[in-house]
Amino acid sequence: MHTPEIVPPSPKRYPFYLKLASLFSVVRAYNIFLIVLAQYLASIFIFAVEKPMKQVLLDGSLHLIVLSTICVIASGYIINNFYDLETDRINRPIKSKIDALVSQQVRLSIYFLLNFLGVLFSFFVSWRAALFFAVYIFSIWFYSHKLKKYPLTGLLSAAVLALLPFFAVFVYYRNFSELVFTHAAFLFFVLLIRELIKDLENLQGDFVQNYQTIAVKYGEHFTKLLITLIVILTCNPVFFLLGYPEVGAMKYYFYASIITLFALALALWFSRSPRQYYYLHLILKLLILLGVFSLSLTDLSRATGIF
Repeated sequence: MHTPEIVPPSPKRYPFYLKLASLFSVVRAYNIFLIVLAQYLASIFIFAVEKPMKQVLLDGSLHLIVLSTICVIASGYIINNFYDLETDRINRPIKSKIDALVSQQVRLSIYFLLNFLGVLFSFFVSWRAALFFAVYIFSIWFYSHKLKKYPLTGLLSAAVLALLPFFAVFVYYRNFSELVFTHAAFLFFVLLIRELIKDLENLQGDFVQNYQTIAVKYGEHFTKLLITLIVILTCNPVFFLLGYPEVGAMKYYFYASIITLFALALALWFSRSPRQYYYLHLILKLLILLGVFSLSLTDLSRATGIF
């Protein structure tokens, strides 16, 4: 007997709240919330420490930069999802099905709208800010389209793109202190470790799609060696950060970070499956999350006042 072909329902038939949940999944709203929170906390406790907190929080230009960041990062996740469609079906089958509730046409329309709004919001700050976000948009597209498929460029560009939202606030306040650069170096190393663990986690899908990540091209053993080396290198910015009195009680976070990173590097050598790599990736996400909240532990004694 001929079995009729089962055609999946059109995305238009799903309730609006499911489509909205799908869109939040595509743009990874939880990641965007974390980045926005980090931008505000970094502005208060690192970039503009000499200004009263009230003045920072009432700064309209800062809010416009944050709005631009939200739009551009959300659009970046959409275009990355577009190019990684086949890979995600292998690596993240459940998430891929949730994302599919909103059609590609709708997602691409939202992508262009968000990019337009991101540049528009930043233009009200300055033409330089608008140029920065325009270049940021192009860089995300170029990374998704080309760079991420190659070992070194994919690794480095992913970490740099993750740092750029903080760079936008950093340039706005023009705080070119050694403390800021040392913080950036620590975060850069942690992001490199995260990207390499993601490569191990997504090894199967990347191999099928011929993405020449470091894990695909050089193997798991080499990738683990590289992660271990970067963990050791991370001690360098931490050592310098602990020497700054401005770090305050955040020093306990850095102590915990080093312990966690070395424990993670050890556990990495006993990990084999994507699920085990996923748990290590989750630990690293939690470490970054704690780092965001620990910014509030820095010493504000240099500031002229809190309110």
